[in-house]
Amino acid sequence: MSKTSTLHSNKTRTFFTEEHELFQKSLRKFLQKEAEPYFNQWEEEGRVPREFWKKLGKGGFLCQWFEEKYGGMEIDFGFSVILAEECERIGAGLIGITTHCDIVAPYISSFGTEKQKEKYLEKFSTGELISSIAMTEPGAGSDLVKIKTTAIKDGDHYILNGSKTFITNGTQADLFVVACKTDPKAEPAHKGVSLILVDKDTPGFSVARKLDKVGMRSSDTAELFFDNAIVPIENLLGEEGQGFPYLMEKLQQERLITAITAQVAAEDMLKITMEYIKEREAFGKKISQFQNTQFKVAEMATEIQLGRTFVDDLVVRHIAGENIVTEVSMAKYWITEMAKRTSGICMQLHGGYGYMEEYKIARRYRDIPVYSIFAGANEIMKTIISKNINL
Repeated sequence: MSKTSTLHSNKTRTFFTEEHELFQKSLRKFLQKEAEPYFNQWEEEGRVPREFWKKLGKGGFLCQWFEEKYGGMEIDFGFSVILAEECERIGAGLIGITTHCDIVAPYISSFGTEKQKEKYLEKFSTGELISSIAMTEPGAGSDLVKIKTTAIKDGDHYILNGSKTFITNGTQADLFVVACKTDPKAEPAHKGVSLILVDKDTPGFSVARKLDKVGMRSSDTAELFFDNAIVPIENLLGEEGQGFPYLMEKLQQERLITAITAQVAAEDMLKITMEYIKEREAFGKKISQFQNTQFKVAEMATEIQLGRTFVDDLVVRHIAGENIVTEVSMAKYWITEMAKRTSGICMQLHGGYGYMEEYKIARRYRDIPVYSIFAGANEIMKTIISKNINL
C-alpha cells in the first residue's frame, strides 16, 4: 500500500508541523490500543462507552484548542482535523467525539458567558461531560427556520416544549445545545431562533428513545422531548434571537469536518480493497491483474487524490480565518458523493465477501450514505453554491 499512501502523505500537507505529526502518532497509537480491538463490540452494543471518553480526556486528546484555563493548549484547527481523521480510520461510529470537540464546544467557547465556560469547558476536555447539539426536528431538517421547539420566557426561566430527532450522542450527553424559538411570531422567522443550554437532568426533559440506524451503529443517536422543561434564564447561549446567525457561522466548520471524515473513509475503502484484490484470485490470476479492476482502482485513486488536495487546502484557509462557505459547501457535497461511489465500487471488487459483515467494507458501505445527509443535505449544499456564484 506504499504507493497509494504516498498520494496523501503528511509531507504534502502544508499546515502539518512536527507538533501535528507527534500528535497524530500519539493519537493513532492510543486508538489502536484502546479503540480498534473493541470497536466491533461497540457497534453491537450501539454506543462508545463513557470510560473510553475519559481515557481520551486523560490522554489529552479532547478539545485541545481550548484556552489553558479550561484544560486546553490553545492549538490550531489542524489538531482537530487529526482527531477527526484518526477516529474515522477506526470507524464512523466515533463521530460523536468530533461532534463533542469541534461542533458543540465551539458554540460555548464563542458565545457562552464566562460562567458557562467555567461550568462546562474543562469537563469537556477531561471527558467527564459529553455534549450534543439538538437542531433537527421531525418536521425540520436542513431548513432550520422551520423548527417548532419553543422556549418561552417565564420569570427567571424558559419553558421548553417540542422534540428533536437524529441527535448524535443523544443517549449519553450531559449537556445539549438546543436550537429553539424564543419568539415564535418573529418576522422574518429566523430572528426568533435562539440557542439554549439544557442539562440532562432538567425537569421536563427526556431522551425518548435510542434510534436504530442502518450504519454508524456505535454512535448513539436519539430522539429528545421537552414537555414544559424548565431551564434557567442564564442558560441562554449568547443573545436571544441570534441563534440562526450563530448556527450559520459554525456550520462552515461542521461541514468541513464532514468532508474530511468522508475523505478518510474513501481512503480507507481504497486501502482495504487494494489489499483484498492483491490477495484474491479468480480465473487463475489476482483480481488486481484484470484490466477492469485496474481501471476502476485508477479512477477511484484519482478522485480520492482530488478530494484530499481540495480538503487540505480548505483546512489551511479555515485556519487562516477565511470565509470559505462556498468552497466548503462544494467539498461537503462532492467528497461525500465521491465516498458513496467509492463504497459501491469497493464492495463490488470484494465480490460476495464484500456483503459479509466480517469484512470491513460492508460496514463502510452502510456507514457512508448518511454523510450526504447530515450537516445539511447535499441538495442544500448545491443551493448554497448556486446562490453564491450568482445564479
